[in-house]
Amino acid sequence: MGTPVDPVPPAVRAALADASDAPGYPPTAGTPALRSAIADWVARHCAPGGDVGVLPTIGSKELVAWLPTLLGIGPGDTVVIPSLCYPTYEVGVRLAGATVVRSDSLVSLGPARVRLVWVNSPANPTGAVLPAGHLRKVVDWARERGAVVASDECYLSLGWEDSPVSVLSVCGPSTAGVLALHSLSKRSNLAGYRAGFVSGDPALVRELLEVRKHAGMLVPAPVQAAMVAALGDEAHAVEQRDRYGRRRALHREAFEGAGFTVEQSRAGLFLWCTRDGEDCWSTVDWLARRGILVAPGEFYGPSGARHVRVAPTAPDSRVLAAVARLRP
Repeated sequence: MGTPVDPVPPAVRAALADASDAPGYPPTAGTPALRSAIADWVARHCAPGGDVGVLPTIGSKELVAWLPTLLGIGPGDTVVIPSLCYPTYEVGVRLAGATVVRSDSLVSLGPARVRLVWVNSPANPTGAVLPAGHLRKVVDWARERGAVVASDECYLSLGWEDSPVSVLSVCGPSTAGVLALHSLSKRSNLAGYRAGFVSGDPALVRELLEVRKHAGMLVPAPVQAAMVAALGDEAHAVEQRDRYGRRRALHREAFEGAGFTVEQSRAGLFLWCTRDGEDCWSTVDWLARRGILVAPGEFYGPSGARHVRVAPTAPDSRVLAAVARLRP
């Protein structure tokens, strides 16, 4: 349903093992080698040139949950999240005591005191991609109001029909007020390592660093070494992308052959499917009776009540078994 199953790359495992004698506290800011590796990766994939701060995180989900609190957002403040999104966006706002608004349009928000705007492209669960022009408008709107834009870009490298772009590539010569979140969970199969990072506005990154030092949000030293190895090697990432691409194609053909409609799903990890527009729980039940588990769309927001999310995160043998079960 979304958990990686493929092996951790050997070079990454070796780096973790070599750094396992780590009796001291790891730097919250990341080792110099890790900061350099993140900065180089961001320059290659997100924002060539410009002043970009970087900071390792304990996976990306941790920062999604705690970013409003870390930024000092609280009662009386509003945080905008996508109408369909991973539940942790809303949980993070509620932990901070702020007001959450689900909206894909900023025009209708009125006088609300918006402090943070979340965007997610490619999107989980829908696989939708936000065009560069849309991202630029979000950044401009937020800057006019003194709000922060946080872009969850964990699936940036998984472009299929569309090619996603980072928010850092559209915010102009300055990254002021803009943050981008990334994860190595799917790219490098490091979900069990809890390896992620945030990049963007250097002032905001410094603010996050100061709070995180006191909150004990430190990425373990062996994991930091593993991240350096993973970020420096694109070959394994391409190989993993190809795996997901093959499984995704098999799933899509099988689900469409079984009468499902695949909507959006232009990039990212998941397929967003509906079965004649029926209630998502009926679809979940229909598939479960065939030994296939999917996520009900309602988990991601009220407007997902007619869809399910399908993930290609299963070994090839189980993907083929699921395909066989969907045949008439």
